Amino acid sequence: MRTTTKFRQLLNQPGIIQAPGAYDCLTAKLIQQAGFPAVYMTGAGTSVAQLGYPDLGLATMTDMIANAGSIADILDVPLIADADTGYGGILNVRRTIRQYERAGVAAVHIEDQEMPKRCGHLDDKKVVSAQDMVQKIRAAVDARTDDDFTIIVRTDSIAVTGWEDAMYRCEQYMKAGADALFVEALRTPEEVEQVAKNLDIPLLYNFVESGKSPLLSAADLGKFGFKIVIYPASALLSVTHIVEQVMAQLKETGTTAHLMDKMVTLEACFEAVGLSSMLAEDAQFASPV
Repeated sequence: MRTTTKFRQLLNQPGIIQAPGAYDCLTAKLIQQAGFPAVYMTGAGTSVAQLGYPDLGLATMTDMIANAGSIADILDVPLIADADTGYGGILNVRRTIRQYERAGVAAVHIEDQEMPKRCGHLDDKKVVSAQDMVQKIRAAVDARTDDDFTIIVRTDSIAVTGWEDAMYRCEQYMKAGADALFVEALRTPEEVEQVAKNLDIPLLYNFVESGKSPLLSAADLGKFGFKIVIYPASALLSVTHIVEQVMAQLKETGTTAHLMDKMVTLEACFEAVGLSSMLAEDAQFASPV
């Protein structure tokens, strides 16, 4: 079964879909092995970990699709990917959708920020007009060749133009063909509850540690009426902290021998990305017939 169809089935089943954020193939594998039904490719994580840049719109479509394709190739579960603003105008959006489809991604989200965009939990964002975004959504919906490919539309307008405009935009984006909505940087539990009451469409919640939105549990979000929750920064922020600590200890002491209880073994690391299954496959085809 195609992962696009798997994701559509998840959307139609009861319960909230938890999709932790991966920025490379290793983090994606670990998320899948932990038992999550979907993985989210974080744009911020891709920019930071793959390019060494902050999330300020510096990752190109080529950068993002290359990372998404590598991740999708090693997963059995659906991959949701950040597609930023669609990387330009209407024609760019159409190409973006087709390229993500070909890369094996099950769902993308595109947003209504102006370029250059920035992380949704930073200040001083700007948004395009609702009319311009509606045109992009229509182009995206028309561009897909797989009807199960899910187009999630994100609005960053709450922090820019306010609540009323954000709700107006959501209504327009739904009419334009969005399969799900992602209202970025909700600020209070009351706003979280209200957006779910206002919008009759699958909703995505962005759980960002140290971000602007309340850190509500998946169970609570499900009760409010949200269908998807992504955790784009959980792995990235954890790894940054741990590597900083290990490097500081190595610089100070000249060894990491005293830190081995905080590490997996080399073999366990290889096993996380399929060592045993690959060796068995190699042995099977290397055996004489």
